[in-house]
Amino acid sequence: MPERVLFTPAALNEVWGQQILARVRSLNLPIEELSRNRLTGLRGESERDTYNIAKRTLAVVTAPPSSFKLSPIPPSADWQFHIAEGCPAHCQYCYLAGSLSGPPVIRVFANLPQILENLATYEQPGQVTTYEVSCYTDPLGIEHLTGSLAECIRYFGTRQNTHLRWVSKFDAVDGLLDLPHNGHTRCRVSVNAAPISGRFEGGTASVASRLQALRRLALPRECGGGGYPVGLVIAPIMPIDGWQSSYGRLFDQINEALDFDCDLTFELISHRFTPGSKEVLQTWYPQSKLDMDESNRSVKRNKFGGTKYVYDSGTMKALRYFFEGEIGRRFPNAKLLYWT
Repeated sequence: MPERVLFTPAALNEVWGQQILARVRSLNLPIEELSRNRLTGLRGESERDTYNIAKRTLAVVTAPPSSFKLSPIPPSADWQFHIAEGCPAHCQYCYLAGSLSGPPVIRVFANLPQILENLATYEQPGQVTTYEVSCYTDPLGIEHLTGSLAECIRYFGTRQNTHLRWVSKFDAVDGLLDLPHNGHTRCRVSVNAAPISGRFEGGTASVASRLQALRRLALPRECGGGGYPVGLVIAPIMPIDGWQSSYGRLFDQINEALDFDCDLTFELISHRFTPGSKEVLQTWYPQSKLDMDESNRSVKRNKFGGTKYVYDSGTMKALRYFFEGEIGRRFPNAKLLYWT
């Protein structure tokens, strides 16, 4: 629950913005209607203060014109689109660090109908087009405030040959179970071994709660579930002390939660960071014990000249061998989408 909810004039002029306003009012949250379409007053005396102020603030704005030009997002999906930016969680390895400029305030987009209408221009005739929604937020973590994720699921349920994908570290799925998704939305939860999730994933639902939420989403309608295709994103994978045992226990939990046949995928992502994200994360979480020692990593460069620090090839091979083996043994009918 945010401590402040800001609405720009442009957001209040949108029908979806009024729907968000009604939701926020029903929760008795403090609302400020801004006089201009600009967010100010979000900086504190230090970067840590700025982080704290921003993380407690929800700003309802309109998506800028640039957001209507979609970017591909392999290997996850063909395209990504955004219904919000900024995340309510406090993950100390946050991938948004260095990706979004300015204070990490949670910005929710009030012009959702236009965002969804724009997607049709990216559909590929004769084949399934996949869309990842909101890589720059956790859409389930703010769903009680916006209703935007449910609206996306409804929209994709009416489209042919278009599939939606979303991922979360939260568990409030009640409002999604009865939606007419028609099998066009894959719901995923991000999970990790207990020593990592317990230490580095502040402000999120427990892994056990996430897995129970995924179970409810995956169960058939006749069993009281949502009947969705589902997935697990195991990330960021880290070779901590005793990692085989810790991740083995995670697979035990997954096995217990999904003890029935379902449409299941896995995505495996090892931990990595950039010089820019490391700098930001160290200002956000100065006491963090997250290992970001460049001397223990290999350098990976992208086609644009950017630098990323990843595990060395031997470590990556050992991790990949373990995870692919466990998934193949425990979930022979699941599909492993990628390792990175």
